[in-house]
Amino acid sequence: MTSNSLKCCINPSILSADFVNLQAELARISNADAVHVDVMDNHFVPNLTLGLPVVERIQQVSPIPLDAHLMIADVDRWAPQYADAGLASVTFHVEASNAPIKLARELRARGAKAGMALRPATAVEPYLDMLPELDMLLIMTVEPGFGGQSFLDVTLPKIRRARAAIEGSGVNVAIQVDGGITEETITRAAEAGANIFVAGSAVYGMPSPEEAIESLRAKGQLAFG
Repeated sequence: MTSNSLKCCINPSILSADFVNLQAELARISNADAVHVDVMDNHFVPNLTLGLPVVERIQQVSPIPLDAHLMIADVDRWAPQYADAGLASVTFHVEASNAPIKLARELRARGAKAGMALRPATAVEPYLDMLPELDMLLIMTVEPGFGGQSFLDVTLPKIRRARAAIEGSGVNVAIQVDGGITEETITRAAEAGANIFVAGSAVYGMPSPEEAIESLRAKGQLAFG
């Protein structure tokens, strides 16, 4: 899949939403491609957000598919339960998994798309042979754990290498980027080969999240040429 045939997808992160009014906050992004749900356990990353019971409830009321990003230890045990909850996509960190191929296959077997995330300093090359096992590769463009960080341009070459490997192998794997995505940085990330963009404050920090989503989507699509 070449860059000019990619579709730009915007997955707003509810890490930037009002946690007291999550159902209303989901309605404000109903034109998004999916809602990005950050699950943190204060072990794999130094932050604590929400867990499986809350995610299950979000799944029941969300007008759009759920895209879970599990920043948790013991992910081999917990990730399949998120797939069982009916989520469209479940992403685990390769740094937290003892058996990433087995886990990716299990997620798919349970009906979810399998995503694998890499921290900014984690090289992509050791995992390129795994691409056929995945539906999505998440390249973190900030250190996972907190929203509102600045985009790390040092990750752009890794995105380019991942896109080249995907196109070279002919597999249909999306590249998602998460962290510091704004109307400015989405262009650089899209030009490098990313096609799914997680945006928190760039959506929920705007007067109209729906308009912010449309604007980001247009910018990303334009960068594909």
